[in-house]
Amino acid sequence: MRLNLLASAVLLAVAAPAFAAPQSDHSISIDPVVVTATRTAEPVSHTLAPVTVITRADIDRLQPESLQDLLTGLPGVAFSNAGGMGQQTSLFLRGTNSTHTLVLIDGVRIGSVSAGLAAFEQIPVDQIQRIEIVRGPRASLYGADAIGGVIQIFTRHGKAGQAPTPSLSVTGGSHNTWRGEAGLSGGSDHAWYNVSLGSQYTHGINSCKVGAGDVFAGCFVNEPDKDGYRNYNGLFSGGYRWDNGTELAVTGMRSKSFVEYDGSPYGGNMADNEQRVAGARLSLTPVDGWDVSLNAGQSKDLSTTYYQGTYYGVFYPKAPTGYANSRRDDASWQNAFTLAANQQLTAGVDYSREHLDSSTAYINDSRDNTGVFAQYQGRFGANELQLSLRHDHNQPFGNHGTGAIAWGYDFTDGLRLTASYASAFHAPTFNDLYYPSTPGYAPSADPNLKPESAHNVELGLGGWYTRWSWQVSAYQNTIDDLIALDANYTPGNISRARIRGVEGQFKGQWAGWLVHTYLTWQQPKNIDGSANDGNLLPRRFERSARVDLDRHFGVYGLGATLYAASGRYDDAANTHHLGGYGTLDLRASYRFLPHWDIQARVANVFDHSYETSWYYNQPGRTAYVTLRYRPH
Repeated sequence: MRLNLLASAVLLAVAAPAFAAPQSDHSISIDPVVVTATRTAEPVSHTLAPVTVITRADIDRLQPESLQDLLTGLPGVAFSNAGGMGQQTSLFLRGTNSTHTLVLIDGVRIGSVSAGLAAFEQIPVDQIQRIEIVRGPRASLYGADAIGGVIQIFTRHGKAGQAPTPSLSVTGGSHNTWRGEAGLSGGSDHAWYNVSLGSQYTHGINSCKVGAGDVFAGCFVNEPDKDGYRNYNGLFSGGYRWDNGTELAVTGMRSKSFVEYDGSPYGGNMADNEQRVAGARLSLTPVDGWDVSLNAGQSKDLSTTYYQGTYYGVFYPKAPTGYANSRRDDASWQNAFTLAANQQLTAGVDYSREHLDSSTAYINDSRDNTGVFAQYQGRFGANELQLSLRHDHNQPFGNHGTGAIAWGYDFTDGLRLTASYASAFHAPTFNDLYYPSTPGYAPSADPNLKPESAHNVELGLGGWYTRWSWQVSAYQNTIDDLIALDANYTPGNISRARIRGVEGQFKGQWAGWLVHTYLTWQQPKNIDGSANDGNLLPRRFERSARVDLDRHFGVYGLGATLYAASGRYDDAANTHHLGGYGTLDLRASYRFLPHWDIQARVANVFDHSYETSWYYNQPGRTAYVTLRYRPH
């Protein structure tokens, strides 16, 4: 495997110059500006962390049906899904736990307080303007949860000086799927706004496959029907910039869904879910060289469970899954000081409070966290240095310190070499600590769990040129006291897990084609010395690859995405194997009028059957047609 990793990294670096061909009709931004890696704006080529950026143009080109659909196959990204569109979706970034990725929407931290998961299945892809994915620990800047990395989703917005501009898209396809979005954005000399509404509906598929004798495996029930999903969402954002540079921006998103799943009177088979996010940011410059940002936000995850249309609590009034409503309140004060040319100090304070309201009484239902951080960024000729430190006081778990150091060197031919070390931690979730146990069954929680801690070392090499760019990163992340479920679904601390990996990405133009290539090799292993020592961590693959190809022929467009992933295991003992698989998606577009497109996509062309979670189905071959109005 080590030879394969080295050979692939060298191949990516050597082959990249062959793609420096004339630019096609597709627009491509080789060096976009990102803010998530350092909490300050900088070009991707200047970051000392591996970053992947998805733009609105990429989303329109790829025609995804969901956020999982859009992100699958990106470096380090592995999803598990419980049976199709709208079903529970978990992300394992760089082989870390599904609770180890910090997810932000317009700067507001999201994720269920009880389970610690971001509801990727509830985030409408039509409302997204841009996504920044930063891989590797970022706890020294963001605090807990950023062991695997940070994903920041920026919603659609208007621009100052933009005339009122409508947007419209309507999609129909397999499994009686319908999706639509309509919006209006614009602005004046100082202000901007965006308002948009969307919805999605599908009959779905049978989420869980159970054969004879398998009722007590997988989803523990045999309910062979289609599990539908519907979603309604709305978004508002706006802002105003004064002549002195002071800027106020607000955003709000609401996504409400109803999903059916295979269940029983003991766990329900329907759920109402809702995601709410609201935030405000005030930016100002009191004096030259001092930029201040004040941020406040709130996210809510609301869920109510039903069985056959009746509230689950009617059957079991004290049921743990009757309803669970979580709220997270955040506030931050950030200061950026220009010390000298190419020298910047960033410092600030973050505050977060989590609260859970559930149909059953948890031993503890609220906690808060206060973090103080500082970051230094300096450039000295061809060298760049970044240092960051953070101290968090977590209410139930006390004080935690994290830090990071990164160095980069720019060669004269566009190459950049980077090296870094970072530490991180993650506090157990409310479910890990306090989830009520069912009489007669194994405990569902452990109040004595320890926080997880991580230490990551990384080496990277990349090149940024006029029409193409590439990056290769090799890393090792060691996690102490990793929380995992045993055979009885009781959480416990694994003494140690080690994740080694190599990632590569390339984008550029070749012979008129827009090319994106992503590669991942990783070894997410348990090394705790127990019976599971040496096993792969559940639901993480070892290898994946994705290639996107697109080209315009005048008013016509053609594209394809090829994705392949190796097998994985669904359990810590590595007894439930999920086979590797590959899929091919084809797409086309036709601009029949200025700003009007008809798009068509066929996903999983060869109708491969596969699982990302044991016994849960995934859609086979599907087809969709979209009518889209794009004035930009």
